[in-house]
Amino acid sequence: MEPAPPLRLKPGFSLPQVTLPATDGSEICLAALPGRSAVAVYPWTGRPGLPNPPGWDDIPGAHGSTPELEGFRALFGRISSAGTRVFGLSGQTTDYQREMARRLELPFPILSDADGRLAEALHLPTFKAGGDSYLKRLTFVVNNGRTEHVFHPVPNPETHAAVVADWLEDLN
Repeated sequence: MEPAPPLRLKPGFSLPQVTLPATDGSEICLAALPGRSAVAVYPWTGRPGLPNPPGWDDIPGAHGSTPELEGFRALFGRISSAGTRVFGLSGQTTDYQREMARRLELPFPILSDADGRLAEALHLPTFKAGGDSYLKRLTFVVNNGRTEHVFHPVPNPETHAAVVADWLEDLN
């Protein structure tokens, strides 16, 4: 097996001009947004009553996307008060993500990288489950098109949003 390419997301990295569909119906190019945005990259969210991908339960770090996104929902006001937009991002389709965003009542859009263009451009880390590839969990903060900070790995998805909110508040 070939080693994964190094993570390109380091402070100062210029994001590529990749436009992604969002669950709110917009098209977002993170590189073109003014100001600061936090992007929570997560592998996959399930649906009630449907099984996880094969082997999911055996993969360290695979579980936790729903609690992580719920954490960002709970702290959305704090993060917004710190002058920061919030986005989620996964390789799932926008239609799949819309159901989850409605069910979880998320106040921020989820971006779909179903075609993998952003993941490929950034060399985002992935893992395999059931023969499919999924993005590994991380959060990056982008400010005026450049990466400002990367949270990786994310050891505890349930409390990760608080770590991000604290970091953002410390900037002010």
